[in-house]
Amino acid sequence: MNYTFLIVAAVLSTSLWAEQRCYNLQASTPAERFVINTDGTITDNATGLMWQRCSYGQQFDAELQSCSGAAQQLNWQQALQSATNDEFAGFDDWHLPNSKELASIVEHRCVEPSLNLDLFLDASNDNYWSSTSAVTPADHAWVYEFYSGKNSLHAKSSDVFVRLVRYQQ
Repeated sequence: MNYTFLIVAAVLSTSLWAEQRCYNLQASTPAERFVINTDGTITDNATGLMWQRCSYGQQFDAELQSCSGAAQQLNWQQALQSATNDEFAGFDDWHLPNSKELASIVEHRCVEPSLNLDLFLDASNDNYWSSTSAVTPADHAWVYEFYSGKNSLHAKSSDVFVRLVRYQQ
């Protein structure tokens, strides 16, 4: 019984202390490519996209430059609708990124998460929806899993995290 407790405690403490690992490769999302705005957004000068720095459902704290609250997991239809209704930072033209847009923020030299943590303040390793539907099966859509930066198909009925984007005007 005591050994089981020790094993569980060791596994939990390891996962709590896991840190991002980056390898000595050229950055795919160098900080110089982005402008960090004071309103909780970043602008990608290479793509012309403006991203929310926090996951959907979290609040941006400008003073602390951090995200607070719990990120929400939504099914695909809810994610599309939430993007349409979002008015973060005074903009009302947010959308769920397509798979190519979402791929543009993957930091390929890092894992756990595969994001540039200077840009995206919430270090989630989980799946994030794209607006890109699968051809087959039609009830699936593409997600990016930021633990390793890989994409895969998930059922549209699945609850998955959301990060919103807009076209910089």
